[in-house]
Amino acid sequence: MTILRDPVARWEGLGRPLVHLPRWAALALLIVVAMVMAWGAVTVAPVAQAAIPTEQSGEAEVAGDDDGGDLALYNRISDRVVAGEDYYAAAMAEQRAGNYPTRPFVTVRLPTLAMIHKTIGLSGANMMLLILLPVTIMLFMHRLRGQALPPERVGAGILLLFGGAAAITPEAGLIHELLAGMLLTLALALYQPIRWWPALIAAGLALAVRELAAPFVLLWLAFAMSQRRWSEAAGFAGLLFLFAIGLYLHYLGVEAQRLPGDAASQGWDALAGISLPLLALSKLTALLILPLWLAAPLAVLPLLGWLGLGGRLGLFAALWFAGFFTAMALFARPENFYWVQLTLPAYLAGFAFVPRALADLLSAIQGRKERQT
Repeated sequence: MTILRDPVARWEGLGRPLVHLPRWAALALLIVVAMVMAWGAVTVAPVAQAAIPTEQSGEAEVAGDDDGGDLALYNRISDRVVAGEDYYAAAMAEQRAGNYPTRPFVTVRLPTLAMIHKTIGLSGANMMLLILLPVTIMLFMHRLRGQALPPERVGAGILLLFGGAAAITPEAGLIHELLAGMLLTLALALYQPIRWWPALIAAGLALAVRELAAPFVLLWLAFAMSQRRWSEAAGFAGLLFLFAIGLYLHYLGVEAQRLPGDAASQGWDALAGISLPLLALSKLTALLILPLWLAAPLAVLPLLGWLGLGGRLGLFAALWFAGFFTAMALFARPENFYWVQLTLPAYLAGFAFVPRALADLLSAIQGRKERQT
């Protein structure tokens, strides 16, 4: 009876879910994947020519990018905070000087990363990421035990390394999305039904770095409620409540430093389309070594792999990635391409499960319904 009322448990009970699809549904899914890949191959290059810079410069909306872009801005702010200046005074002054927007308040980054720099320095933040990446990879490979075959687990570990390759860059400690994405990947790796609080902590740290991690936590809350895991749901609801308080305090900090004439954001309704997240994945992961016409369509496949993995992990990851990419397609401007790092390095690990997904779809199309494990 519980399985009938619990959609997540029903999904988990399928084992490898794609092999259980009706023939028409399996064929339709393959056609949709092929169409999206073809769409990416022909549409991403024009977007690349018009949109994505070589360095983050996403919020420089009025004056251009003469001062070095977002990373240089964050570095200047952190330098002032390390020197003893109040974060909001420093951030508003620097954004104002560069003609960056400060309205709405979310155009000013949360102070967490600057506080990390004040405590351990930029080099310490870089080292933290370099330590966090292999730890996350090992925990993720452990998480896949019993659900993925040994070659898939090894492949996922290697692909996580490729997905987190930006952690080796000298500017890594300045990128809010990179740290937040690493922490969200860690949350996926740490989750266990009987011991969910470590994942809660990792997700909470990601929220403290970048508010765009909130949909991840909301999805987690929805999963817990659908499974009637009330203590877990209460934990994640409490996290969101604390986050709302923190965001309100951030709002007050920004408003206290506001001056008449401060620049406002252009808004987030660009309708850039699915080409934007595909292009971002092609530029911000190891896919950048491939020509764009090949990298962009290949960037679609990890989503199929995560769907084919099955289990709670596969379902949650597929919904998170699909939802986030849809949000980027609808709301992100081309210069917001770096938002995609919220899905990394976890997303790229889906490549490891693509062979099983394709095999299961072909089995379903051929009418072989026996359960595969």
